[in-house]
Amino acid sequence: MKYPRFLLAIVLLVTAISVFLNLTQSFPINIGSYHATFPGINLSFIPGFKDSHRFAFRKGLDLEGGTSITLKADMKGVPESQQKNALDSAKSVIEKRINPSGVSEALVQTVKVNKDSRIIVEIPGVTDVKQALELVGKTAKLSFWEPGELAPQASGSAQVATSSAVPLGISQLLGPDAKRTNLTGADLQQATVTFNQNSGKPQVGLIFNPEGSKKFADITKRNVGKIVAIVLDNQVMEAPRVNEPIFGGNAVITGSFTTQQANTLQRQLNAGALPISLEVLEQKATGATLGTESLQKSLFAGLLGFAVIVVFMIVLYGRLGFIASLALAVYMLLVLSLFRLIPVTLTLAGIAGFILSIGVAVDANILIFERMKEEMRRGISHESAVDLGFSRAWPSIRDSNVSSLITSTILYYFGTTIVKGFAFTLALGVIVSMFSAIVVTRTFLRLLYKN
Repeated sequence: MKYPRFLLAIVLLVTAISVFLNLTQSFPINIGSYHATFPGINLSFIPGFKDSHRFAFRKGLDLEGGTSITLKADMKGVPESQQKNALDSAKSVIEKRINPSGVSEALVQTVKVNKDSRIIVEIPGVTDVKQALELVGKTAKLSFWEPGELAPQASGSAQVATSSAVPLGISQLLGPDAKRTNLTGADLQQATVTFNQNSGKPQVGLIFNPEGSKKFADITKRNVGKIVAIVLDNQVMEAPRVNEPIFGGNAVITGSFTTQQANTLQRQLNAGALPISLEVLEQKATGATLGTESLQKSLFAGLLGFAVIVVFMIVLYGRLGFIASLALAVYMLLVLSLFRLIPVTLTLAGIAGFILSIGVAVDANILIFERMKEEMRRGISHESAVDLGFSRAWPSIRDSNVSSLITSTILYYFGTTIVKGFAFTLALGVIVSMFSAIVVTRTFLRLLYKN
């Protein structure tokens, strides 16, 4: 008796939390000629909920709009045969910076205008252009410079390369013939934030990959007793004197960093150094491509579908169908709460994936109920039929849901941004539906038949 009641208490607690989370945001109420706005529940009195607006739903470019930034790529010094790869690489780096989890629905695309190469970045829900530029981040272009008179001694992968633009201060440090080596951020394996043991100030440690380690060793070997400058975004960050060759592939960037600045630089370097410099050509706020009307129609379709499913289940299965409908309502509240907490940026495609997952959640209940009816026809008690129905329906539920998850995974990894949103919401719905069918429905049924 205590076991199902304990599970029921957990289900009710999770449901209550989900209800509160879903009611923190105001929303319009339109019934015929009646128009009002639900103000939302203020949870600021609860620790951790002082900024309850951060749990609001995030809508995509098609529903809410956002910010559009056009960046021009500087291809000077990049061979024509490598320009396309450099542009695609810069696009990938920007995508990692603004959409690390893959669920923000940001759009990054490359275009060619005459001879100019451009990257267009559209970020949903961000109307502050300055904030959008911070999300895109600085170029974090890392390079290493050495005295020019040593260039003839360089060989192999550590051969130096000339630069069309010399950073400020390099000539004073290394002489007028200073050269840029081919050791760049592309050779970086990992950047970490550490603290100087003497001063306690934050610094950024660099760990190079095997090829980068070899380049770094060659550079330090031929520059013993000389200065090698570390340059970030055409600004000299550090100019240490090499006392002996460094074979470990480690370097450190020091400076007047705050901890936040060091963490930001670390994220930018780990996300990938841009292989080319980018200049902001245009920045503007954009409106929704589809608008509120499309959102309302989609939500109406979802509610209508839910109502039809409830009627169908109650007509076909009676009180079992009513219990399944309660479990389905709990399922919807849980999924919507997860959309807020992760958070997931909702587009029409994402909403479609959520609505589709409602049907998947009902499938599991139908399999369980049919198995239970078979056991009851054999004369088994209702309480035993519940356990047998669940145990015998589980392999079918497991296999069908795993199939859906495999499909969602393939769509997520190989699809475009919009398809990724659909795949993510569908996969999340499938996972929660298994919890709803196996835990929530089973708990309700056990209490029903025990009483």
